[in-house]
Amino acid sequence: MPATTIDPTKTRVLKELKHVRPLIGCRFDPSGRYLFASAEDDTIQRFDLLTGGKTALIGHQSWVRGLASVPVKNTPVVSHDNVPTSAIFRGVAAVHKPTVFTLLSGDYHGKLLWWNGADATPKPIKTVEAHDGWIRAVAVSPDGTMVATCGNDQLVKLWNTADGRPIRTFEGHTSHVYNVAFHPNGQRIVSADLKGNIRDWEITTGKLVRELDAKILHKYDTGFGADIGGIRGIAFNSAGTQLACIGITNVSNAFAGVGNPLVVLFDWNDGKPKQLKPKDAFQGTGWGVGIHESGIIIGAGGGGQGRIWFWNPADGTNTHTVNVPTNARDMAIHPDGAALALAGANGTSYLYTTTPTPAVSPSPAPAKKP
Repeated sequence: MPATTIDPTKTRVLKELKHVRPLIGCRFDPSGRYLFASAEDDTIQRFDLLTGGKTALIGHQSWVRGLASVPVKNTPVVSHDNVPTSAIFRGVAAVHKPTVFTLLSGDYHGKLLWWNGADATPKPIKTVEAHDGWIRAVAVSPDGTMVATCGNDQLVKLWNTADGRPIRTFEGHTSHVYNVAFHPNGQRIVSADLKGNIRDWEITTGKLVRELDAKILHKYDTGFGADIGGIRGIAFNSAGTQLACIGITNVSNAFAGVGNPLVVLFDWNDGKPKQLKPKDAFQGTGWGVGIHESGIIIGAGGGGQGRIWFWNPADGTNTHTVNVPTNARDMAIHPDGAALALAGANGTSYLYTTTPTPAVSPSPAPAKKP
């Protein structure tokens, strides 16, 4: 299937999905119909991009940062007949009717919850005491059979998606583990921590294969006696040849979070890093990163305001920057590649399209009277 054509210079807001509290994380469901956004009121808000509906998922008793979903195999597509999917939003490919899927969410108290994400009013169907302290991230394996979690207890854990059974624990980090991601081949998993250490693990054996260095995304501030940094966002490209990490560098004040966003892009084969910097002197933190099917690297973050950055895959230049009204605390690329969503600190999730404005067919001339 060819990659969706995008033009960063045409980036524009399609929808503003509002909530009453600041948002922390966001992810689309596998079909792209729903956007899930976690909030500081301990809820997860499900925004229906087809109908405009909003549903609160209530079950956590602390903030949720980690979100992931996986289709349930051998189940029929949920029917929503007589609703034109082409009317979801203009300029973006039609969002497909949702499949039945499982949503997984991890919270500050270390609980991992399972939900039937397409239910009219989703309720938790399983809870696992996964970590001692905050679950920082949740990821699902390419085949959907495993879910990985990581957290403040310095551990990375692997679980059976179907029943929540523990499979393996990866030990070795010496600081909070901020992020985790499966390699697209399903055989390796990477975990990344507060100090910019990235560990590449073999899934079947639990063996540590190598370590990658993103320590530029960390600083110990001697004045405040505090660490600041961490891999705030992580993503592979679909081919598994690149790994992107985003965070903060050049920190001059840990207390105020004064520094500059930075993406570290690794060549997966040789492990060599490349730094991708915003061309403007923006102060803040990078919170979300993705590699589009076209190869364009997309990052998002913020300080007092928010930003979206686009980098050319060939030379790593920041080709375009979009101003966002608020600090972007997470980013997700739509499954069809034609849109992206941000979790806003002002309680709004902004849905952007990066596709060229569609041509408008001229209205037919009125028929002449005989």
